[in-house]
Amino acid sequence: MSKDPRFSDAISRIDTANADDPNVLTFGGTTRPKELAHAEMLTRWVKQLRPEASDELRLAARGHHIHRWQHPRAEQPDGRQGYLRWRTALYRFHAEEVSAILVACGYEATVVDRVAALVGKRVPRHDPDAQALEDGLCLVFMETQFQQLNDRVADDKMVDVLRKTWAKMSPSGRDFALSLDLPAHQRELVERALAAG
Repeated sequence: MSKDPRFSDAISRIDTANADDPNVLTFGGTTRPKELAHAEMLTRWVKQLRPEASDELRLAARGHHIHRWQHPRAEQPDGRQGYLRWRTALYRFHAEEVSAILVACGYEATVVDRVAALVGKRVPRHDPDAQALEDGLCLVFMETQFQQLNDRVADDKMVDVLRKTWAKMSPSGRDFALSLDLPAHQRELVERALAAG
């Protein structure tokens, strides 16, 4: 844990913001505000993936979806173009929201800019911090959204989603994914996705 008092202040402010999420997530027998739970889970994965993670990376993990519920998917039209517009707008929104908190906590511009770039997906994938965030997001997806999505889409579509998810992950992230305690049907879909390459 960082000894910088600004870090604990920023984490507290981000958590307070995400605690207002009206959506909930039940995981491990506990129900919490969804984005608060996601932020904590991503933070946990980032620590496992990068034990030496910088404060910037840990702040980005905590603030990556801050206030996400304020801009639901329904704001944009159906279809891929609408989805891409929504996602791009969210990247900017999250970066602005977390930047405002970091400025209020007294962080210098270099830290604010780095965290905003990570949250806003403006850092190349080969950057170790960006990859750790991507790995963590994929792992949180597999833990919390895999079954929910599979309930809505056919297995073949789910295999395609998993194949694309796998392509985003580093070897380390993939190892963690394979170690997840998934139900038998989910594990079978992962195996099909890997076989499909």
